[in-house]
Amino acid sequence: MGRERFGSRIGFILVSAGCAIGIGNVWKFPYICGEYGGAAFILIYLCFLVLLGIPVLVCEFAVGRASRRSVVMSFERLEPKGTAWHRLKLIGIVGCYMLMMFYTSVGGWMMNYCVKSIRGIFHQASQEQITDTFNKMLINTPEMVFWTVLICVIGFAVCLFGLQKGIEKITKFMMAALLVIIVVLAVHSVFLKGAAEGIRFYLIPDFGKMVEQGIGNVVFAALSQAFFTLSLGVGAMLIFGSYLGNERSLTGEALSITGLDTFVALTAGFIVIPACFAFGIEPGAGPSLVFITLPRIFSQMAGGRLWGSLFFLFLTFAALTTIIAVFENIVAFNMDLFGWTRKKSVLVSLVLMVVLSMPCVLGFHLLSWIEPFGSGSTIMDLEDFIVSNNLLPLGSLGYVLFCTSQRGWGWKAFIKEANQGTGLRFPEQFKYYVSYVIPAIIVVIYLKGYYDMFAQKGTITLLIWMTVAVLFLAFIFACAFFASSRKGSEH
Repeated sequence: MGRERFGSRIGFILVSAGCAIGIGNVWKFPYICGEYGGAAFILIYLCFLVLLGIPVLVCEFAVGRASRRSVVMSFERLEPKGTAWHRLKLIGIVGCYMLMMFYTSVGGWMMNYCVKSIRGIFHQASQEQITDTFNKMLINTPEMVFWTVLICVIGFAVCLFGLQKGIEKITKFMMAALLVIIVVLAVHSVFLKGAAEGIRFYLIPDFGKMVEQGIGNVVFAALSQAFFTLSLGVGAMLIFGSYLGNERSLTGEALSITGLDTFVALTAGFIVIPACFAFGIEPGAGPSLVFITLPRIFSQMAGGRLWGSLFFLFLTFAALTTIIAVFENIVAFNMDLFGWTRKKSVLVSLVLMVVLSMPCVLGFHLLSWIEPFGSGSTIMDLEDFIVSNNLLPLGSLGYVLFCTSQRGWGWKAFIKEANQGTGLRFPEQFKYYVSYVIPAIIVVIYLKGYYDMFAQKGTITLLIWMTVAVLFLAFIFACAFFASSRKGSEH
């Protein structure tokens, strides 16, 4: 039986964008944008998105479309004989599982809060009551388990129906609903009394803030956000390239997907920032913004029960589109490796994913004594660190090197695949930039992430962890430039 294909171009774009669009677009981007100079930060961010995010996305799509396999077999199909690129599949396999080990919990929180909002739990609730609701949820093991299992069941149920009848059909509906809801919420937010100050904070360039935060820190924050927003490096995007036909070139598709992801991130800012200013609340980042600050705002707002319900429905769709996309990767792993049917792979993967999600679920109560990064840290923090600070940048580095190195798939093969079909072509003149500059940027992002994480924990701790980071980098370059005793596949 041949490889499944998308039923339409719009289906591919919406499913891929759904994978990229996640809750990070809502609880991180608006805050750092305001903190780092508003419109000035956005301009820097967009430049890096074009210069870094899109080329890496094209590389990942190209490997997927050329191999017609998931990440577990894609390198084997394309690597030259005697090379070790196939070992990089470990990053994709571990990355997809590890990402879902904590993302399913957060997705469950979103669904839980959507139901709570519909029921009016937050209606006219005080700050203390809202904070208490969130804290009680984290230590209520049956509640946490229920919502995590439910979102796993929903996600894999969609995958069970296949690419066109399940993933494409459901994701197109959720993405359409998501875009309508986010625009309605943004329009409502910007017309709130007192919202004008928030809009100025968000959109008017504040170079004083850039200087205050440090120009280097602002540039690096924009660079990091542009890099991580597309969920590159673990094969989450590669799988959809493997389902894509040859009618369209990959650069134009990557631009469309990146544009949608950016639209959602920017529009989320119009929901969060003006509303916070309208009610005199500091727009903090992270879970406290979504689960404490915003419910408090909705509790004070006319029609807040409706607006809160719509907001958490939007977040539920954002989480679910990502979960479904990564679940499809996991399902495809087993189908490619073992030749399983889709049904068997879905059932086995569902049981495995539920079990693997439990450490994160229990990490706020029964396993709260596990504090991997010191007091107050949780198992979720460890899992997020492994994915965000390690697997995403290392995997992206691997794809770029594979697509540009003479020892890998090679620039000519990559360009031929990327530019196959009608549409915007990837510039062949970018060979040096993609081969050397982008890998250097990724290495800097990767090492700076480690430095920022451990610099405050003492010199010895920092040296130990920086050594670990360098060893991981050495693994990538060893796979790229040293021969393996295993014979690879033909080009």
